[in-house]
Amino acid sequence: MAWLQFLSLVLSGLTHAQTGVTSPIAEACGPSVVCINRYANVLSYHFFRNVSTMDDVSTFGDTTVANGTLLKGASSANFLVYDKERGLEILGAEPSYKFMFAVSEAVHEAPVYVASQNKLYLSQLAPPPGYLPQLVVDLNEDPPTLSEYLSDPPVYAPNGGTFHDGKIIWGASGGNRSIGGSEQRISLRTLDPETNKSVTLLNNYFGFYFNTIDDLAVHPKTGDIWFTDPQYSWFNALTDTPPQLPSASYRYNASSGAVFVVDDSIGQPNGIAFSPEGSVVYITDTAAVSAPVDPQYGHPGSLFNATQRRTVYAFDVSEDGTSAYNKRPIYMASGFVPDGLKVAANGYIVAGVGRGVDVLDPSGQLLLTIQTNYTVQNFAWTGPELKTLWLMGNGGIRAKVNLLKTGKCETPKISSKTILALGREGTC
Repeated sequence: MAWLQFLSLVLSGLTHAQTGVTSPIAEACGPSVVCINRYANVLSYHFFRNVSTMDDVSTFGDTTVANGTLLKGASSANFLVYDKERGLEILGAEPSYKFMFAVSEAVHEAPVYVASQNKLYLSQLAPPPGYLPQLVVDLNEDPPTLSEYLSDPPVYAPNGGTFHDGKIIWGASGGNRSIGGSEQRISLRTLDPETNKSVTLLNNYFGFYFNTIDDLAVHPKTGDIWFTDPQYSWFNALTDTPPQLPSASYRYNASSGAVFVVDDSIGQPNGIAFSPEGSVVYITDTAAVSAPVDPQYGHPGSLFNATQRRTVYAFDVSEDGTSAYNKRPIYMASGFVPDGLKVAANGYIVAGVGRGVDVLDPSGQLLLTIQTNYTVQNFAWTGPELKTLWLMGNGGIRAKVNLLKTGKCETPKISSKTILALGREGTC
């Protein structure tokens, strides 16, 4: 009997070695932090993970492995770390994570932090009349307060936004003829947070309505506004006109008023962000969430198809900042689609991917995931050192303290090890 037990143990060890399974696959490595060893690159059979739907977004932690057991602690952890050295450096010794506001199931988008006011502006995209007003988080209060906000004239359905030259730039993604008693169309808008006045910068491409204007970014050297224009506004009834243009990404030059196509190869271009020096632009393709464009059937909503693209692409940007070339995929979202997209001060890429946020290095290697119990559409850094990351989406607004840092900052003269923490030091 002892001999049989010994043989069983030997065979078990050989099987383990032959399959290459890392043990443990998942292990606790901090407060509500689970490390996934070797990216769980070999799982024991039989493993299974449900495909996401629009109503039920799966995460990697939902994967069942061998006899129905879950990856230990992965589904309930606040943070999943895939690269221990860089991921744990980003999180620090005591990563904090707090649910701030329960909001409606509407999409919450276009977060823009105004440092001079210490306020965070964002939108809510619910069926009419719920596209107005916007929301504002007052960070001068302790605890912060959430209230409604309406500009003059109102901005209808902002879907992407940034702060530049003292003004909020919003991509207004909706349009019809009866918004506050007047007609509005999908457009680029500026909002002066001090005067509350909004101005339209751009609302057509040679007489054609834009489709959505989903997200935007300002080139750090030229000041041109680059924006994506997928077809979601028609699908989701934000506009009363079906698409007139193919999905594309554009560059708007404010001094001349000219608008240029920079790419039309992406199925549903969505998030957009520049590397800190502006030499690379990242654009996401969320074609996995789409619908037919056929006006006779009205607004179809949208469905998730896991076999379609859910990819972050990188493009090189020409030295004069006018064109994008050398398109290449660098990351396919691990669960849903890469929606909101931003780049931290040290070049790390941050993407909202369903029930969480993925942090990638510039090559597209996943370093860690912040997990939520609601779908994250977008996020923004706030505070005097831009250390607090706010995540907003369907049904929740959550603040994550001391994680990442973005914005136009002086280059910190610190060690490379500290830079891996996304430049928490330095002056903004």
